[in-house]
Amino acid sequence: MLIVGLGNPGSEYASTRHNIGFMVVDKLISRLSANDVSSNSFLGQCYKFQNHFLLKPQTFMNLSGESVIKVKNFYKIEDVVVIHDDLDLPFGSLRFKQGGGHGGHNGLKSIDSKIGKEYIRVRMGIGKPEHKGEVSSYVLGAFSEEQQEHLEEFLSSTADAVEYLLTNSMENTSSKYAKKNLVKR
Repeated sequence: MLIVGLGNPGSEYASTRHNIGFMVVDKLISRLSANDVSSNSFLGQCYKFQNHFLLKPQTFMNLSGESVIKVKNFYKIEDVVVIHDDLDLPFGSLRFKQGGGHGGHNGLKSIDSKIGKEYIRVRMGIGKPEHKGEVSSYVLGAFSEEQQEHLEEFLSSTADAVEYLLTNSMENTSSKYAKKNLVKR
């Protein structure tokens, strides 16, 4: 299985909402003692544990598919899981979905164009900005103080879910780990 966490490379993006997928993969790398198997040709940071791989594309969000297809093809991986931020879900919500549309998410759009749509999506709710014109600054912005209070719990429970998914179906994982939200407002 290839587990991809979406985000943007660079320290200026490290703690932004758009990088929540990277944050979960970082937790998994540590928990699973994954070994770095990165190669310049992968266009990303790639780690291996057991027969699974973790990937943080280093192409910027809108070209994530370039990195995913390279690792997927090189290791001949069938199953792909993508962990990403989702504006349509309240902060702290966790949902699982097989296939579907990209919902305007440029990382998913890029991956869809390279490997198709039939992969598992781990949708992490980050909430919405007050005004539609603020989407870019919102996703590239830091978590609010209230969100930061719950972020570690959210990242840990998502990492738990992804670990569970390694040996269980998406449906079972969803029924055990799906959440509506952590913060009420």
